[in-house]
Amino acid sequence: MAGVVTFERFFREIAALDLDEDDLRRHREFIIRKLNDLLVRGQAVAKANRRDIIEPFDLPITKGLQERIQEFRKTEEAAALEPLLGEMASHRSIDLKLSDQTEARLTDVAGGLSAALAHAFRIIDHKLKNPHTEQWERAVRLFDLLV
Repeated sequence: MAGVVTFERFFREIAALDLDEDDLRRHREFIIRKLNDLLVRGQAVAKANRRDIIEPFDLPITKGLQERIQEFRKTEEAAALEPLLGEMASHRSIDLKLSDQTEARLTDVAGGLSAALAHAFRIIDHKLKNPHTEQWERAVRLFDLLV
C-alpha cells in the first residue's frame, strides 16, 4: 500500500499509535465512508438552498473537526499525506458537483478525520498501541453517531 510508512509516522506523531497495513486499509475505508457522509449532508444543504454545487460552508464541519484539521496541517507528515488523502477524497457517491474551494478542502478534512480517529483510539483505551478489530469497531461506531 502506497504511503504506509508516512501514515505510520502520522499516527505515531498524533497519538503514539503503531498501525500496520491492515489498519491502514481500514483507515482508508473509514475516510472514504466518512467523507461521503459529510458530502451527503453538504449535498442536502446545497439542494435545500437551490444550488447545484456544494460549497465549503455546506459541509457540516464541527468545531472539534476544525481543530483536528488544524492539528493535521501542523504535523510533519501533512504535505506527504496530501496526495494519498486526496485520492481517498476522490471516491464519491453524490449527485452534485463540488466547487473548486470544496474540492481543495477535502484533503484537509480527510486529514482532520484521521487525526480525530487517532485521538478516538486513545480515548477508547489510553494504553492502546496497536488497534485491533474491537477498537476499530468501537471507533467507527462513535463516528457513526456524530458524522
